[in-house]
Amino acid sequence: MKCITLTLALFTAPLAATAEPMSAAEFEAYVTGKTLYYGRAGEAYGAEIYHENRRVTWSFLDGECKDGRWYNEGTNICFVYEDRPDPQCWSFEQSAGGLVATFENNSASQDLYEAQDVGEKLICLGPKIGV
Repeated sequence: MKCITLTLALFTAPLAATAEPMSAAEFEAYVTGKTLYYGRAGEAYGAEIYHENRRVTWSFLDGECKDGRWYNEGTNICFVYEDRPDPQCWSFEQSAGGLVATFENNSASQDLYEAQDVGEKLICLGPKIGV
């Protein structure tokens, strides 16, 4: 967990991204087989495991995980999850420190996220019992 905290500290420093969004092929080559931890404003936001065949597992780092998949729509990479079928679309750019993702669903909410593969496993707890 200390590694995650130290890595997320890097998220407070702006990193120069390329001017062009990554293509679906570039994104797939970069993320497949990795677990990327995302931060916003120096705080941990969540993590995603990128499996083969464009499958993903997302967590807000609360022990609950949601399975989903991603697909490209133009230059955007869109995600749908088991509990949220409406697409969440992002544009990804590569920077010196990893990926920078811009949420594209709401133009007023151009939040940037920076991603790192910190080499740690994502913990997904079992289903809630008695809820």
